[in-house]
Amino acid sequence: MTDLVIRALDERDAPLFDSLPDPLGAREGHRRTRHRADWKRVALRDGRVVARGAWWGGPDDTEPLNINWFDVAEGEEEAGAELLRTAPWQVELELNLPGGWREDPDLRAAAETRFTSARAAGYELLVERFMYRWTPVCGLPERPGRLAFRPEPDDAVFFDALRRIHSATLDAHSLLAIEEGGLDKAAQEELDFFHWCPSPREWWQVAHTPQGDPVGIHIPAHNPTGPCVGFIGVLPEQRGHGYAYDLLAECTHFLVEQGAQFIAAATDQGNFPMAANFTKAGYPVVSERLNFHATRIG
Repeated sequence: MTDLVIRALDERDAPLFDSLPDPLGAREGHRRTRHRADWKRVALRDGRVVARGAWWGGPDDTEPLNINWFDVAEGEEEAGAELLRTAPWQVELELNLPGGWREDPDLRAAAETRFTSARAAGYELLVERFMYRWTPVCGLPERPGRLAFRPEPDDAVFFDALRRIHSATLDAHSLLAIEEGGLDKAAQEELDFFHWCPSPREWWQVAHTPQGDPVGIHIPAHNPTGPCVGFIGVLPEQRGHGYAYDLLAECTHFLVEQGAQFIAAATDQGNFPMAANFTKAGYPVVSERLNFHATRIG
């Protein structure tokens, strides 16, 4: 086998990235995603692309936040691993897969090739997620009318709520942050992310009972690719009443009132209560995402 050449791309040779087959449909999934040419890297053998990766970040970010496009040709697992291993950025890897990919032998084989490369490069699976996309054809979920929603300008209120919500969380990313730095780290990461989003800070809302007791928070948001359900969280002492659905319904209505023609959302597959709420609110699963985090690269 001939030597492997790994290189970054630029605007002149960016089309080289598209020369590898796309069995998992990543190109369609990234129609709204802007990838910088100089954050794309390819592995070449005999001048042919055998692995590729696209690192991604917001328009004002100086370094990428994750890898959200990674492909490897069959039999080139080590080339894919070397592409990841030698990259200047060691960030989370997101693999977006069609729904039901495990039941299709070809899709499963293509996915397993990427998993093998990622693990060989020092990445480990963190979580599998359901990806949702609401559109008007789904119909607006009914507002139960049990809660009052109002904006809250004080970040400290949201920080406190996030700490309390994450004290009993099922979210894998939050659990990892707690493991690394406690509840403060998990809450601050959430706040930092929503301040990073281009949507107005004034959209963040706190939910209360008619008696004025706080129930939880919801954060309608826009990420760089469009409107999304940013965060739904019920305080631990208010759980067991189905309030997460109330928050999700309100978040959906709010975004539609701001002009949203679609709403993206996601939840961990192991978070069965939240997955059930998305189903109840009319959010269909459109794809699945596997998040890998770097644990031993170098």
